[in-house]
Amino acid sequence: MINIRAETLTDYPAIAQVNTLAFAQDNEAKLVERIRHSDRYIPELSLVAEIEGMVVGHILFSYIDLAKEQTLQVLGLAPLAIRPEFQRQGIGSALIKAGLEIAETKKEAIVIVLGHPEFYTRFGFQTSVLYGIESPFPVPEEFFMVKPLQNYQEKYKGKVVYPPAFDGV
Repeated sequence: MINIRAETLTDYPAIAQVNTLAFAQDNEAKLVERIRHSDRYIPELSLVAEIEGMVVGHILFSYIDLAKEQTLQVLGLAPLAIRPEFQRQGIGSALIKAGLEIAETKKEAIVIVLGHPEFYTRFGFQTSVLYGIESPFPVPEEFFMVKPLQNYQEKYKGKVVYPPAFDGV
């Protein structure tokens, strides 16, 4: 039975371990740490998945910027990490669904992700160019995706700017 809940202080070491194991490096664990210490951190959108009291997965949605005439805050989904031995069991999907529901209740407008289209399109993500949203990374456009939420409006266009916490990831 998977339990999904917001992270607590005591989860920090387990979350760092999940990210390090999932990505086989500590860049993402450091990213989570840097976001937590920034003004972009949203405590209720840093979620853990537990099985029998053990943290097996983590997802973080934090604020990033969308710059055009004005700069708008939007949600960035990164990272999503599952312990390798628990991958491909629907835990990541459960974390994404839970996070998107919370984002809707918080009246957020749009979620942006850099990831695998085969995976994220299942949750309603589409290539960002369809929405006039430009990736700051030189990646094939299908890997940079957005999911508009109920509060989405046409004004959400421009180039995505990641905060300094993301430098070096």
